[in-house]
Amino acid sequence: MASPPKERLRSLSAAEQGALDRLTRAGSARVDRVRRARALMAVVAGQSLAAAARTAGFRSGTTVANLVARFNRQGLPALDIAPGRGRRLTYERAARTQIVATAQRAPDRKVDGTGTWSLSSLERTLRREGLPHLGATTVRRVLEDAGSSYQKTRTWCPTGTAQRTRKAGVVTVIDPRTEEKRD
Repeated sequence: MASPPKERLRSLSAAEQGALDRLTRAGSARVDRVRRARALMAVVAGQSLAAAARTAGFRSGTTVANLVARFNRQGLPALDIAPGRGRRLTYERAARTQIVATAQRAPDRKVDGTGTWSLSSLERTLRREGLPHLGATTVRRVLEDAGSSYQKTRTWCPTGTAQRTRKAGVVTVIDPRTEEKRD
């Protein structure tokens, strides 16, 4: 015999009932939201948690019990995917700052073995400097997040800036519409 639910579903308001009913019949809604709505509607109809799970396509009644508890606390937002899912950032602010600073300095030909930075040469140098598990993809993502882009000259440059030769010497020119162009 199944154990009784730890938390019963609270009574639904008319607006919540209507929203769940519309969602269960919606053909263009996200599948995960529809499944959660079906499970809640089955519980409202008096089905056990296990039967509601089967109705909605979940594997166990525990999933529905957790959904009921979340719905009691949050209401309709409980149907959405909870925030904070996905992989956490591996490298903290100090490591990300080190990656950007290394990319912005000129490489030493003897120590770094290159005249211009590439992803693999940055990766080798950063691994040597204390980030042993760093990968080239992470380097690329950190630099893109910092506003740099990989140029055809195989160097990383801050996006929206350029070195121009003028009569007075070399000048850094900054494009004021950089953010507008990036989006």
